[in-house]
Amino acid sequence: MKTTLDLPDDLLIEAKQVAVRRRTTLKAIVESALRREIAPPAALDNPDPEKYEINDLGFLVLKRGPDSPVITLETIRAIQDEIDEEDAQRALNPRVR
Repeated sequence: MKTTLDLPDDLLIEAKQVAVRRRTTLKAIVESALRREIAPPAALDNPDPEKYEINDLGFLVLKRGPDSPVITLETIRAIQDEIDEEDAQRALNPRVR
């Protein structure tokens, strides 16, 4: 089904850049984001339950313990890059899981 979305220019540009980095389409990015947004929290995929948990709003967050290091923006970016690369590999090789 087709629809029209009115998005802020900066958001659209960023979404297109993410699509290029992930070697996918803007449509796939929007569809994935929308599915994550409306999915019940229990249905979300937790890539590593030792490192992450799903909070009350359904967002994947890093677990913190008493001995946990400080989480920096660089740490978050490295994790996101790793997830993006895994997503790209799954998109390029859909039969490999």
